[in-house]
Amino acid sequence: MRITVPEHEIEFSAIRAQGPGGQNVNKVSNAVHLRFDIRASSLPAHVKHKLLAQRDQRITKEGVVVIKAQAARSLEQNRADAMARLAEMVDAAAHVQPPRKPTKPTFGSKQRRLKAKSVRAQVKAARGNEPV
Repeated sequence: MRITVPEHEIEFSAIRAQGPGGQNVNKVSNAVHLRFDIRASSLPAHVKHKLLAQRDQRITKEGVVVIKAQAARSLEQNRADAMARLAEMVDAAAHVQPPRKPTKPTFGSKQRRLKAKSVRAQVKAARGNEPV
């Protein structure tokens, strides 16, 4: 199930990127901080709950997701990267694990387990018969 996050619920701010880049890194704000308030969003309630329950350093105590993107040299690419990472995070929270169907052990597996138990019991019983 693909959930899209509305653009108006996301706040972007351009910041200066870290790392190498010479004079360009000191002049141009190419990195992006994406801020997304989970509690105030229009996401379904179960997705909000799963997102807030995650122990992720990108989610603040107030329930705001902060993603920093600075891999690319252009602001647009960093914006797209941050949006993709947010979408990936929301999709992971929206994924519902199918319920496990309990199964019974097979006849062969029961026989192997009982055989291993009896072999082990014989080994232990043989230890007690040795004189010290």
